[in-house]
Amino acid sequence: MFASRKLAAAVLAGAACVTACTTDSSSRQVTAQTLTSILAGEQRSEENRARDRYRHPKETLLFFGIRPQMKVLEVWPEPGWYTEVIAPLVRDSGVYYAALTPDPASKHVTQQLADFRAKLAARPDLYGHVQVVNFPLDGSDALPPDSVDMVVTFRNIHNWMADDHAAQAFATMYRALKPGGVLGVVEHRGNPALTQDPRAKSGYVNEDYAIKLIEAQGFRLVAKSQVNANPKDTKDYEQGVWTLPPSYRLGAKDHDKYAAIGESDRFTLKFVKPKK
Repeated sequence: MFASRKLAAAVLAGAACVTACTTDSSSRQVTAQTLTSILAGEQRSEENRARDRYRHPKETLLFFGIRPQMKVLEVWPEPGWYTEVIAPLVRDSGVYYAALTPDPASKHVTQQLADFRAKLAARPDLYGHVQVVNFPLDGSDALPPDSVDMVVTFRNIHNWMADDHAAQAFATMYRALKPGGVLGVVEHRGNPALTQDPRAKSGYVNEDYAIKLIEAQGFRLVAKSQVNANPKDTKDYEQGVWTLPPSYRLGAKDHDKYAAIGESDRFTLKFVKPKK
């Protein structure tokens, strides 16, 4: 518990320092330092830390332009890998909203959401200020319009495409953002030589397809990053993207081969909601 309090104190001190900074460069520098402290925190398991080399959380969040004073909405954060990073960062000066979509008909989803809520409740020093909101899939509002500075979502587009909810999901995000606000997206990158499956059964989404989908809701693409790229990913597996780690859907079959490839090739995109 003493280590927990030390982490919380370090995060809050870093956030307070960022608030006092007056230039974007100094704000970015202190945000980076605070993220480094959070990523080394004992609230993160060794298993989660091991995935940093594939997910690059510090570089990804800095690319999106996150700052501790922001109101940040993460859509479908469970099981909470990025919650462990973003929620402590904005705890003192901003707000972290976790947008969940209950599905009473699914025992898996129900258990996953219960586990996520239990995770939050177990660490009030880090997650006591987290606000859990419902994320509708019919295009209606998750939060009041123009209320958050940033929306982020990680590897979820294929899930929404599978149920034909992708356009509605991004419409909800668009309304929640303030004009000038940022949408940060990471997704498994598909093979551009192949026509996009509208249901994304393989888990892969073509980058150009995603950009058109998101811009159709009013967003404007402002930057791309290759921070989460993986050229070893051939994207042609028997069980789609879930063949690769961490899922290893084929079990022991060719396990070492897929371990050597690593996690999927991913595009990382930054959009803005144009100012009125």
